[in-house]
Amino acid sequence: MSIAQHFVAGEVGLRPHFPETDNVDVSPAPQATEDSDGIALTFDSVNLPWVILRAVHRASRLDGIPARARSVLAALARTVDASNPYGHIYARRELLTERSMQSERTFYRSLDDLETAGLIARPPQRRYVQAGLFGRAYLHLTERAAIILGLAAEPIPAAQPVEAKADSVDSSSTNAGVQQTGTAAGEAFSYRSANLADGGIYKNLFPTSLQKRQPGQVPLDLQRLRSLGFRDFLIFKLMREARELGKRLSDVVEATWEHLQKAKRPICYLRALLTSTADFSFQIRTRHAEQNAARAAVEDQQAAESLVREVAGLSFVDATGERKLVVDADGLSLSVYNAEEGIARREAGQWQLQFAKALRNGQIRPAKPDDLEAFAQARRRATSSVLPHVDAPRIATEAVTDHLAILKGALRRFSPALARAV
Repeated sequence: MSIAQHFVAGEVGLRPHFPETDNVDVSPAPQATEDSDGIALTFDSVNLPWVILRAVHRASRLDGIPARARSVLAALARTVDASNPYGHIYARRELLTERSMQSERTFYRSLDDLETAGLIARPPQRRYVQAGLFGRAYLHLTERAAIILGLAAEPIPAAQPVEAKADSVDSSSTNAGVQQTGTAAGEAFSYRSANLADGGIYKNLFPTSLQKRQPGQVPLDLQRLRSLGFRDFLIFKLMREARELGKRLSDVVEATWEHLQKAKRPICYLRALLTSTADFSFQIRTRHAEQNAARAAVEDQQAAESLVREVAGLSFVDATGERKLVVDADGLSLSVYNAEEGIARREAGQWQLQFAKALRNGQIRPAKPDDLEAFAQARRRATSSVLPHVDAPRIATEAVTDHLAILKGALRRFSPALARAV
């Protein structure tokens, strides 16, 4: 019979309870042998930079604060960005409590200890009034904590000049080593990629990384599809489908835009066009070639009209000297004189383009006084052999008589009274 005092409140679970029996089988702890498998060991495979390791070591050896606060400060030193030690610490509460091996209540007490010691700053939670939402509350290391952990160099006092500070540093080897180490650490971590203690933390908690990937800018020639109910994601998807089918969505839309506007279901109609065997790129090339040809013709016509206005009122002769061309003073008409004809001919239609082309190719040239005199003589010689003499009598030949008879018959059919008068 046991006369020991019964367990009081709070003693349960403080020491192991063995039953009152002699047959107590205490088995030894399992040990690894050559024949048995070894005990499974796990470890953290994160490789930390040297500056972070030094900061964690200094935080764990810091005096003047409780042990729980040192653990939390070491966790913060492992998480903070070395290139920006005063920035936001993007770390979850669960992650910090796990690294400091503390409960949530102890973690908050540790934060109070660090804030009282002036090592961290806890700004209030941000509030977005218009949206009616609350943002996150991030922790920040103070300047004192950054200097103690070696993440920032100690500032130079304003009362002491820079030269005196440099002299004092040279005289003291210990202070020189600390200053050079802090400066080298600041220069070595000037870029972000090598400064993160744990890249997964920043990748998961960075605000923009959790957002859905946004598309790029829709091409200008495809933005008109928005008016037909196409979304940007759908436009990019159709571009990919067209590329897989060997087409370009821009060519399909350009070639069938008039029909797409009239389609009852433009999305279905465009998908059917993508699967068709029509060569839309050839249609676009042909259409562009026609448009370029029309544009070039208009430009050539304008250039020819400008050239004609410059040479208005001048005379030109061809290379053989058998024709003379005279541009009117207003530049709207062209008179052509042939050496074998007695009257001038008027050019009709778009004669400016042909005239400018002949002038550029050297087929005609501006007429000189000698050229005009030579053309006049050639014209007199040609007309003198053809025109009858003024005093020569007119003889009614057989051919003339036949022609007169044909004319009388035609007049008799249309106007008998006029035929009798003739």
